[in-house]
Amino acid sequence: MKKVEVVPHNPEWQREFHKESQFILAAFHDNSTNSGDNPLITAIHHIGSTSIPHIYAKPIIDILVEVTDIERVDAYNPQLIALGYEAMGEFGIPGRRYFRKEINQVRTHHVHIFATGSKHVTRHLKFRDYMIAHPQQALAYSNLKRDLAEKFPHDIEAYMDGKNGFIQNMEALALVWQAEDKGNLGFATQ
Repeated sequence: MKKVEVVPHNPEWQREFHKESQFILAAFHDNSTNSGDNPLITAIHHIGSTSIPHIYAKPIIDILVEVTDIERVDAYNPQLIALGYEAMGEFGIPGRRYFRKEINQVRTHHVHIFATGSKHVTRHLKFRDYMIAHPQQALAYSNLKRDLAEKFPHDIEAYMDGKNGFIQNMEALALVWQAEDKGNLGFATQ
């Protein structure tokens, strides 16, 4: 059983996100167009705790890819598998395509793909942006994750369940914050 581990923020996570996003873009390159544009991918975002400066996180890069047509994503499974990803399908969230990557039996990346405009895209981005704009809330989240990792070192389900209420509260605050037009930090690579 793998240990639930959270570590201090690492500035390399942002660089790793940018590097991996370029591999993903290349994997989805549509050779039927000569323009060099990708007609399927509309944006790639760094999400999750590794995208929030100064907080503890599991050292796994979460990547959110927005696409014009979620059904077309399945045709690119072989290219993502060639990059070392395991295709997991919707994996419990309708309308998502989920991929995970391990290097030397250590999980390194999660890729969540949704259609542009999905409520899940909004939820992930607003949570991230709210945490970045509200460092005290981010610190509370960091402390909660550290406490849960210590309390449940070999129980990822209990760790995830322990974060759920906090995340839901922050998502609700983030949507209110967005509605009040407090800003959008928008860290899309495309």
